[in-house]
Amino acid sequence: QWYQRRVRGSYSAGFYCSYVTVTLIFIAIGLWYMFTGRGAEYDVGWVLEAISPYTWACTGIACAMFLSVLGAAWGMFITGSSIIGGGVKAPRIKTKNLVSVIFCEAVAIYGIIIAIILVQNIDTSSEEGFTENYAKYVYNGYCLFFAGLLTGLCNLACGICVGIVGSGAALADAQNSDLFVRILIIEIFGSAIGLFGVI
Repeated sequence: QWYQRRVRGSYSAGFYCSYVTVTLIFIAIGLWYMFTGRGAEYDVGWVLEAISPYTWACTGIACAMFLSVLGAAWGMFITGSSIIGGGVKAPRIKTKNLVSVIFCEAVAIYGIIIAIILVQNIDTSSEEGFTENYAKYVYNGYCLFFAGLLTGLCNLACGICVGIVGSGAALADAQNSDLFVRILIIEIFGSAIGLFGVI
């Protein structure tokens, strides 16, 4: 009865069931490899070494762009809906609060800038040079992957932060126009999170 009232149909229940299912699948595969005498083949290090360094680098660049654009879109969604809703009560806020949308758009631009910088750091090599300097290429691939992932996650957090603060700024401005500048200062500090990721 508690399950039917609380859990069934909620997002947390779906996430929990998916997480448990994937975990059980990995455990079953690991046990199968172990009991069939092929436990050495179930190796995470082997998987990481088998993936090309160029794949890691390109995945990092994709993460930088994708997560930055996702954060910007999410922030614009949050703040845009509040601007539209608050604009019904006070139409004067529509133009002034577009600053929040511009801050969200800057987050996507941060991701594109980092992606362009990371693409220029991918080295091309011949097959002989690749086998001789394999450790260097693996190191560069991991560095580019984690640089792109870190930038993307920072910009995702920044976009959500700017969207939530921009939403609050729009609703507060609809009630009292004196609060807009004070909340805008908080929004500027929130957008600095994206710059920290870029730096």
